[in-house]
Amino acid sequence: MSSKQGDMLLEEFLRNVIQYIYSVSSPSSFVIDALNSPEYLNLKYIDIDGIRKFLQDLLSFEKEVKVFFKVPNQQMISNTRSRPTPNPNQVVAAFINFLLLMLEFILRFDPDFIACVKGSIQILRTELGFLITFLGDTAMHLLSTNNILIDIEVVVNEVGSFFFPFFFTTLVIIQIIQGKGITDSNSSAMNTMTDMVNEVRSFLHADFSNFLEVPTTEVEEAKNAMTDIKALVNEVGSFLVPDIGILDLALSDLLPKFELLIPKIKEHCIRVSYMPSDLAPNTALVSLFIFDSVLDDLMYLINNKSDRIVGVNDQIVTLHEELLLLGSSVTDIAVQQEAGHEDILIRAIDIAYEVEYVINSFPHVWYLILRLPQLIEKVQLVKNKIDVAGVPKVSKYPGEQVSLQSKEPPILEDNVVGFDKVATEIAEQLVGGTQQLQLISIFGMPGLGKTTLANKVYNNPSVVYHFYERAMCVISQTYNKKDILVAILRSIKNLTKEKIENMDEKILAEDLYKSLKGMRYLIVMDDIWDTEVWDDLKRYFPDDGIGSRILITTRNKEIGLEASPRSVIIALPFLSEDECWELLQRKVFQDKNCPQELLGIGKQIAANCRGLPLAVVVIAGVLANMEKKEHLWQKVARNLSSHLSQTHDKSIQLLELSYKHLPMHLRPCFLSFGAFEEDTEIPVRKLISLWVAEGFVKKEEQKSLEDVAIGYLMKLIDRSLVLVVKRRFDGGVKTCKIHDLLREMCSRIAEENNFLKVVKVNVDDPLWSFSLLMYQQQHRLIINNDQSHSRLLHFGPHVRSLLCCFLLPTTFISCSCKLVRVLDFCKIVRGFSVNGIENLVHLRYLTISGRLPPMESFQRLQCVVVHSTDEIEIPNILLNMLSLRHMHFLDGGYFSASCFQQATNNESFQINNNLESISVIRISNETDLKMLACSPNLRRLKVSIRSSLNYSFDFLNQLESLKLESGALSSSFFSLPLNLKQLTLADAHISPEQMEIIGKLEYLEVLKLQYVVFEGEQWDTSEGGFPQLKFLKLYGVKIAEWNAECDHFPRLQQLVLEFCNCLKMIPPNLGDIPTLQKIVSLLPTGEFSFAGDITLAMFIDFFNVPRPLQVMHKAEKKYEIGKVTDEEEAKQRQMKAILNKLTPQNFEKLFEQVKQVNIDNVITLSGVISQIFDKALTELTFCEMYANFCFHLATELPDLSIENKKITLKRLLLNKCEVECERG
Repeated sequence: MSSKQGDMLLEEFLRNVIQYIYSVSSPSSFVIDALNSPEYLNLKYIDIDGIRKFLQDLLSFEKEVKVFFKVPNQQMISNTRSRPTPNPNQVVAAFINFLLLMLEFILRFDPDFIACVKGSIQILRTELGFLITFLGDTAMHLLSTNNILIDIEVVVNEVGSFFFPFFFTTLVIIQIIQGKGITDSNSSAMNTMTDMVNEVRSFLHADFSNFLEVPTTEVEEAKNAMTDIKALVNEVGSFLVPDIGILDLALSDLLPKFELLIPKIKEHCIRVSYMPSDLAPNTALVSLFIFDSVLDDLMYLINNKSDRIVGVNDQIVTLHEELLLLGSSVTDIAVQQEAGHEDILIRAIDIAYEVEYVINSFPHVWYLILRLPQLIEKVQLVKNKIDVAGVPKVSKYPGEQVSLQSKEPPILEDNVVGFDKVATEIAEQLVGGTQQLQLISIFGMPGLGKTTLANKVYNNPSVVYHFYERAMCVISQTYNKKDILVAILRSIKNLTKEKIENMDEKILAEDLYKSLKGMRYLIVMDDIWDTEVWDDLKRYFPDDGIGSRILITTRNKEIGLEASPRSVIIALPFLSEDECWELLQRKVFQDKNCPQELLGIGKQIAANCRGLPLAVVVIAGVLANMEKKEHLWQKVARNLSSHLSQTHDKSIQLLELSYKHLPMHLRPCFLSFGAFEEDTEIPVRKLISLWVAEGFVKKEEQKSLEDVAIGYLMKLIDRSLVLVVKRRFDGGVKTCKIHDLLREMCSRIAEENNFLKVVKVNVDDPLWSFSLLMYQQQHRLIINNDQSHSRLLHFGPHVRSLLCCFLLPTTFISCSCKLVRVLDFCKIVRGFSVNGIENLVHLRYLTISGRLPPMESFQRLQCVVVHSTDEIEIPNILLNMLSLRHMHFLDGGYFSASCFQQATNNESFQINNNLESISVIRISNETDLKMLACSPNLRRLKVSIRSSLNYSFDFLNQLESLKLESGALSSSFFSLPLNLKQLTLADAHISPEQMEIIGKLEYLEVLKLQYVVFEGEQWDTSEGGFPQLKFLKLYGVKIAEWNAECDHFPRLQQLVLEFCNCLKMIPPNLGDIPTLQKIVSLLPTGEFSFAGDITLAMFIDFFNVPRPLQVMHKAEKKYEIGKVTDEEEAKQRQMKAILNKLTPQNFEKLFEQVKQVNIDNVITLSGVISQIFDKALTELTFCEMYANFCFHLATELPDLSIENKKITLKRLLLNKCEVECERG
């Protein structure tokens, strides 16, 4: 360990201890004053009085601080302002967690210092970890733990006393280092903890006159004064870390005391087994994914961890069998949605969580011997209750007793805004088109105004005139067939309610059919939730070929698609910002005008409603009932989401219906969106990986878990709960998001059901309360701590997912978080590091920055994402993990030297893994390819090629997506996998032979060429090539001649050309490709022409310059581009080189180089913006840095214009964003 690393570790250790002390201190205490004043304990080598004062303050401080190395007493807790007041179990557990965090630090001290006691310290960590998980075992709370808690408190207090010297020594050494002015350059003498302890002792026994800055005549007086502080020196020395021998003795005395707790814990467990299990449920979320997850854990134990469960193997097998039967029973109940059995379902789910906690948390077999029989008995008891109660057949449509009159009137009432265009479109569909009976479906997310629109169309004069009979009814979530028949008949026949309600359902159905027979009718059915409703009613609507229509509103796109092959599906769009503002004004001010001083903030509030009419109406209700003051509206704008989520009126309940109607397997997936911040654009691949890691996705035959998860997402999209932001070229979803109002609903429901909790930490929050949040029964925690002041985050024996959106240079995780399956540091900076992560043995998903932690314990890891400033060496253990499917090194990775040596020396070298995606892996030679060949299941691969050897990737038979980046890829022959669907080549030299190979890939659909140089700057395509290619992008490609016919790309749908400055001519016959839908082009100055059947709008989309860029004129069947020099290409390459090196640390230095690039025209600036945009998308960690880059760049640019119109960086950047969003 270097001196700098040692200093950082000590400072971090000191910071964490001080943080804990601060969290359990009274705000007005002496200790807090000292901690908040850096100079309070500040050693100054000026005079003997300064040294005497330092020692006196140090001793006074020691007495005040030592109390915090014991379990906080009731008076201390009352001073922390914790609400609610924590119970004794939580207090003791929080203190143990503090000790565990200190242990993680001590284990990272210099190995030589703790070598003799490392084994004992690790045992101490195991025993403390057991105690904290025992206290978190909810079943143990059936019987008061007060007696055993007293015994545990005595032991852990002794552990605290053992740790105190480490803190005190660290405090003293840092003060001495600061007082003597020691820097990194001259502190090499203190590389280890031993050196630091010796330094402190040297200080205490030093002849202070040697370094006191006093005149020679006063030295003798100073020496005499030293006698007065000898007692102080001896007393301070007694509190320092003792030598290693004394440490060993102390541990030898301490560890046996844990053994004395075992009989008492056993006795408590046995007594609990006789208690009735009547704890309140820990979760109200009825979702069965936990059964599959726990069954998988049990099977893993049986098959892979037999050494750990020696003595309890049979019980583990029995528990697996019983839980499998229980899971089958509760699945039957869940499928039938029997409301009367919900308590049994929740109880069964709680038991599954309890099983997971016990089998995955406890290292001691003796505890499993006690607990497993209790768990088996609980499982059997619930199973027997289900058998006794039976699972009765339920009606096809449960809840039929709910009256349709409970349906509220349309949320927008008579304030119809923004529906004119779509209303006209629907009216035209109703009165025109086919004469056959046709169903028209209006679908969209809740709160968009579907009912309002249906009412508007229903009362449209042309519609009223066109149909002989009209009726409107509300289906709602609780379908009742007779009520629907009655509602329709009453609309078309003059019958009293009393008369018609006494009629038999069969007679009502016959009467309805006869009443509609031969009549052109319109039936509006509002709020349909299931296709079964239409299947049950459609027989009563005759099709006489006279233009009758059925208009339905629904939240589920599938309803209309499955109802009829002739259905017309109309997706209701969001309102524009102007339409939101118009609606908000009408609701708040009625017929009056908005005051001038409220215009700006009012429009801001309207825009933040994100186009959802329901959100506008809800927030309008808030504004209408407060004073029309700007500062009050500003407050609403700042807390818009909380205002929306706290409004529990009928309008908000409409949103919750969508959640309640979700199938059980989709509920946890939907609620997981509450973990993401507002307006976050969520990468689908990350979302899917998180769902799979959490165990939300059920295994299906012949399908991968990822494919099943994609199906789940599409269901949520079709139900209008999730919004598509960007699509891939093949129509797949690339990124998605959720409306802010739905996100708030997700967060609220998730927290109410103990499913997920979002914790926002502010500087003024009582940290003790915050640390206890982790101890509660929350399974997922999202920590938002932008203030970066808290390090007490990683404490939670029940937490399964931990998403930390905060920035800390170093953070530690204690071994109490044993159940964590997902660890995601959402905001990461360079230099960020996590310690203690190896304790998370059940981890499935990991996003981390910097170096990789020891990977040996992650035997169930499925996905790892690493951010780093340098390439990462991939350890052998990672390549041999059978569970690992996705491995992403955003700044590059390479095979380790040991792995490379084995592959070189051993012809039969083999790696066993199931990797499906890798990025970005460095390939330098054939041995690298040999190692890559050991991953035959790869489907997606990004490679950085570092030499010009002949490369072949055809051994990857399952590969579908490949990206090759290389400055060295020359015209040497290479071969590619035959099943490839997507190929990207970057920074490469390509020969005609290589392009011919690419053209023969019969499944290739997407081809992207970035900064590719064609041999001879010419590309000649031929017939029979690119048979399935649909998307072609050329970016910065060096090509002058491109010769192609329309049949050379028979299925091409989209062509993108960017910065192809040397290209003289676009092949004239591309316009004849029948499938071509769009050409997107960024072109240099020059003249353009278009011919054939392609329209100008289809042919050119200038996405980052004002349109039209140049005058278009008709030419002789060709598209001519003005020739330019290579100067522009050189500029773009220069910018790319700068951006590739850009980091927050070297920002200022590299930006000076940017100023040397001559950005003197719109084309150059457009290229720079395109590069920045691409970098920001691929390096999400640095989005803030690239935004800062744009800000600085804008201040350095000269005035730019086109056709006397001023062009700014802001305008070009907004255009780029708009086009990319539309492109998806």
